[in-house]
Order: sequence, then C-alpha cells, then structure tokens
Amino acid sequence: MGVNDSSFLDACWGRNSGRIPVWIMRQAGRYLPEYRQLRERVSFTQLCKSPELIADVVAQPIDRFGLDAAILFSDILIPLEPLGVGVSFPEGGPVLASRITSPADIERLHTYDVATHLPFVLDGIRAIKKRLPSLPVIGFAGSPFTLACYLIEGKGSRDFDRVKQFMHCHHKAAERLINLLADLMSDYLAAQLDAGADAVQLFCSWDGILSSDDFHDWTVRPVRRIFDTLKSYQAPRILFVNNIAPYLDVVGEVDCEVLSVDYRVDLSKVARELPHRAVQGNLDPSVLFDPVPRVIERTLHILDSLEHHDNLIFNLGHGIQPATPLESVHALVETVHSYRSQS
Repeated sequence: MGVNDSSFLDACWGRNSGRIPVWIMRQAGRYLPEYRQLRERVSFTQLCKSPELIADVVAQPIDRFGLDAAILFSDILIPLEPLGVGVSFPEGGPVLASRITSPADIERLHTYDVATHLPFVLDGIRAIKKRLPSLPVIGFAGSPFTLACYLIEGKGSRDFDRVKQFMHCHHKAAERLINLLADLMSDYLAAQLDAGADAVQLFCSWDGILSSDDFHDWTVRPVRRIFDTLKSYQAPRILFVNNIAPYLDVVGEVDCEVLSVDYRVDLSKVARELPHRAVQGNLDPSVLFDPVPRVIERTLHILDSLEHHDNLIFNLGHGIQPATPLESVHALVETVHSYRSQS
C-alpha cells in the first residue's frame, strides 16, 4: 500500500470507506521503552536536530502499534531559536533564555530562511519518508499565539496573564509579533510540505485561554493567513485547538480540511455543527490508564456516537501521557481498526 492508498489521507478528504485510521498525539515519546533507551544516550535537543534519529523515533510507535500516520518528531519551539531566542528543554518544560517584555524586544527578532536555518527538520521529514515510504507523514507547527505565549512568558504558565496583558497594553506591537509569527509559520509549514510532508497540523495549544473576541483576532485571523498560503499544496490542513468548545462558531471561518478536537467536547457535536470538515479525536488520554475493557468501551462510545465515519481520524484529545500502559494503546488501535468490520 502506498501513500495514495492511505486511509488517513482519505479520511482527511472525507472519503474513507476502509478501516478507520488512528494516530496518537505525541505517539513517539516517553511512554515507549525504546524511546527512553534512546534518550539515555542523547538529549532532547540533540534528538530534534538529528534527521536519522528523528526517523528512528518516528518509526518506533508505527512498528509497535501499526498506526496509520507518522508525525514529525520535533517541538513547536524549535523555530524560535533562529529568531534570536535561545530555547532549552529541561525536564520541567521548555525555558527561553530571554523573553519579550516591551515592544522594543520584538524589533530585535530576526526573520530567517527556513531551509538555511532549520535544515535538520526538513531532512528529518525526508528521512521519515525514506524509512516509512508507504505511510503519510504529518508536519506541524505551533500557532502564532501559542508561540507568543512562550516568547512573552519565557516558559509555560497556568494562565499566561503576562501574555494577555501585553497583547492589550501594546496592541500594535502584539499585532506585529503575531504577523511575524504567522509569516514564519507559513514558511515553516510550506517548507515541510516541500520536503515531503503529506499533511500539516497547526497546534493552538494555548489559544483556548482567550476570550471569544481575542480568539478571533489572535487565533482565527493569523491561522487563516497561514492556511491560505498553504492551500495551493492541496495537502490536508489540520487545526487543533485545545479547548475548542467555546469557539466552534468562529473556527468555522477557518478554511481547513480537518478539525482536531480536544477531549473536553463531544466529538459528535463538532461533527454535526461543522459537517463539511473531517474530525480528529478525541479520547481523553487519562482513559488509557483504565483497565483494557474500559478503554475499549470508551473508544467504542466515541465511534458509536458518530453518524458518519468516512471523515473520521481517531486520536486522543491531547498528548499521550508518559506512564501510559502499552496494552491500552494496543487495545485502542485494535478497537478502531476492527470497528467497521464488526459493525
């Protein structure tokens, strides 16, 4: 089977009549013993900058579980380094060497050529394609607002109050920052598609903290700008909004093929309200800590709730957790793959 026969890509376009595809956010990572063994030898940063190691870790969950799509192994903050912002990845989460505290700090950010400054990302995609020639590869990036959160806060936060204050106190500077990041992410995702990615996903990881009006200004507007530049590639564009429920009326304004849905909302509700999109999601990652029969039950509940399955990509509603039992992942994948043959 080649990429052209992919159930994942068919589902993105709403025309999958075969088995339901499944992949898992953060599917290459710390819950896998083979990944932990590799990380004993190399740092996270070294791993992200080695194309061959990228391909190795991307293949690990595919080899183990038979998932239907591979996703680039990287981090949404990797594109910030060539801007002139140092990023480190200690165990407690990413930390930036400096943060934006005034409009003048934005002027010091350097625009750059993606192919010149991030060749390891693009070579990583090429290495994945060589290693997994029959499987579609998903490229990804962080949304402009999510990246702005880290640039202004300097690290993760529970509420990102500094960010929201900056956006309102320095509106014109904030707009310059969002536009700069939107243009950069457009170039970054386009370069990934040029390198061989078959689809791209934009992670709005922290956009769910915004009011409805701010979400329209700081998320929908730049996301539309990014996705509009990618439309000519005719590759599926996937939008993941963490905490999508309050914004269903406005995400409909975004021209994309797939909405990836977090675990807080009924997936069938999204499918009904936005019927012209494929949907991706949305099992709560914590369910995988249940006994296997319960994992199967909760997976079937989501599958049974949907009237149509030709446009479904099964996934978790957030990233898989490090201590997740492997038998639960096996059960999830087998349940999804066998669903149509049993119904």
